[in-house]
Amino acid sequence: MLQTPDLTIDDLEADSPEPITLAIPHNLMLNISHQDFVKLAAVNRDIRLERTSTGALIVNPPTGWETGQRNVSISGELYVWWCGAGKPGKVFESSTAFTLPNGATLSPDASWVSQSRWDSLTDVQKQTFALVCPDFVVELRSKSDRLKPLQEKMQEYMDNGARLGWLINPQQRQVAIYRSDKAVEILENPQTMSGEDVLGGFVLQLNLIW
Repeated sequence: MLQTPDLTIDDLEADSPEPITLAIPHNLMLNISHQDFVKLAAVNRDIRLERTSTGALIVNPPTGWETGQRNVSISGELYVWWCGAGKPGKVFESSTAFTLPNGATLSPDASWVSQSRWDSLTDVQKQTFALVCPDFVVELRSKSDRLKPLQEKMQEYMDNGARLGWLINPQQRQVAIYRSDKAVEILENPQTMSGEDVLGGFVLQLNLIW
C-alpha cells in the first residue's frame, strides 16, 4: 500500500521558493516521486498536474471555454443530485486529484466517493491527494485530447476500484460506459445517462453537453 507523506500543500507552500515558468515539450517525460509531486503541485496551483503509476509527470493545459462550460454542467448536475439525495459520500470537481492504490495521481473531470469508502480512510490518507479511487468517475474529451490516453486512464480507474465511469466524447457524440464487472459499452448520441445502482437516481442530461 502506498504511504502518503504526512504533509499538506499549505505546509509545503509556506517554505517553497518562488515558482518559475517551465516549458515542457510533449515528447519529454519527467519522472518524479510521489512526495516531489506533492511539492511541485504546492507551487503550481494554477496548473493541472497528474502523475502516472510509474512516476511520469503529466502537465495538462488549461481548458478552453467549451470544455470548461461542459465540465461545469457535469459537476453541477452531480452536485444537485448529491444535495437531493441527502448528501451521501463526497462529490468532487475537475481540479481534485486522487492518489490511486497503484501510485498514480489522477484528476477526473467529475467524481464521487461513497461514504463507506471515504470513512475507511485514515486522516493521513485523506490529506492533500486522498489515497482512494472514486467509486464514480467522468472524463470529458476536449478537442485537443487524444482518445487512447483517455481510454487508458478510464481503464486505470476501473483497475483501481472504480465501479462506474463515463468517457464523454462530444466530438463523436459518444459515451463509453465503464463498469467494474462488464465490457465497455459505447452509446451513440445518448440523450441521458443513468448513474445506475452506483449513484441511485442520478441522471445526466446530455443536451447540456452536446
